[in-house]
Amino acid sequence: MLIILSHLGCLILVFTGLGLGAALWALGLYAIRMLATTAIYHRLITHGSYKAPKPVAWVGSLVAASAGQMGPSWWKAHHLQHHRHVDTDADPHTPLAPTGGLRGFWRSQAGWLLSSSFFPESLPADVEADPVLRAIDRLHFVPMVALAALSWQIGGWPWLGAFCLSTTLLYHGVASVNSVAHLAGSQPFATGDASRNNGWVALITLGEGWHNLHHAFQGSVRQGFTLRQGDVQLLPDPTYRFIRLLQWWGWASDLRIPSRRALLARAAS
Repeated sequence: MLIILSHLGCLILVFTGLGLGAALWALGLYAIRMLATTAIYHRLITHGSYKAPKPVAWVGSLVAASAGQMGPSWWKAHHLQHHRHVDTDADPHTPLAPTGGLRGFWRSQAGWLLSSSFFPESLPADVEADPVLRAIDRLHFVPMVALAALSWQIGGWPWLGAFCLSTTLLYHGVASVNSVAHLAGSQPFATGDASRNNGWVALITLGEGWHNLHHAFQGSVRQGFTLRQGDVQLLPDPTYRFIRLLQWWGWASDLRIPSRRALLARAAS
């Protein structure tokens, strides 16, 4: 798979080094493609936490696919399977089942991609009904290869290595939501599973690390909530701020946010 090649491609930097221009390229690619994954693949296409014109979903999916995150049908199918079977043997990427420890962490972080869990149970009908999203899903490798070629064209080997580094770090950032955020962090909300709010994961995923809140309110466009001393507290959520920017531009509407009463009602005992 291309994501494995991106890991190997990081070795380019051993020989070329990482100059300032290439480093900024890697950082920019990381931020833009992480936002496409979190704001478009996750909060828009998978959970419908807000509404947006179809071109927003199309362009966002192209950008997310260029990060090696596969296509929108595959991504949504896997994520919903995670929610349906969270932390059980049927969860495709839990660190807790069928075994925990280092083996479970490896399975959650990367091993599941090399197993039968790579293939989702079924593909979501709504995504499949959109011919553009369906085409992006089937040709998900094209944006990634095109971006790698563009990186090479701009700056040669160092920039290609920077692309590989950015893609690899982004993959592990997203995977850490499934692994680390089910092992370490706080559980302010009652969810009946091991999901946790983890600040470090939230930092590298632009807000996705507030995973306990997400499991408590899957449709919330804002995940940056916690409970402290019996009251609701806001947490940094760059993805939410990006979606609010889309709203300001007229490209997002009907943002779903749980009420203060609903948040307090889900407090863990």
